[in-house]
Amino acid sequence: MRALLDIHVLIALHDRDHVLHIRAATWFEANIKHGWASCPLMQNGCLRIMNQPGYSSPQPLAVLMTMLQRSTNTTVHETWFDDISILDSARFQHAHMHGHRQLTDLYLLGLAVKNKGRLVSFDQRVPMSTVVGARAENMMTL
Repeated sequence: MRALLDIHVLIALHDRDHVLHIRAATWFEANIKHGWASCPLMQNGCLRIMNQPGYSSPQPLAVLMTMLQRSTNTTVHETWFDDISILDSARFQHAHMHGHRQLTDLYLLGLAVKNKGRLVSFDQRVPMSTVVGARAENMMTL
């Protein structure tokens, strides 16, 4: 099952000094044969975070763009377009949403379910019941 990497996993993979780099890289190497995906939302988030002055080792945007282009320009990568809406009650159980910290993870899980893939995240608090049709195999917590 193809893996949609969340922003923090994508950052950890690309930053060798990140505290979770080894965990992310080990998982990635063991699972790359199934392929991975990104979407514009997480690509932008990765670039924004790794470029900001408050990041532990900020890089120039041009360097980061080249890095991400190189990573995504492979046969094992697919871009999944942000073509669903968190407002869609056919995809999301709004009554199960409880705060702003969940929204991006829930959106990405919904995108993974739509594309018959799985979300890979460090976050252990993604409420699966919020995404219609989500099953255990649609979520991988590192």
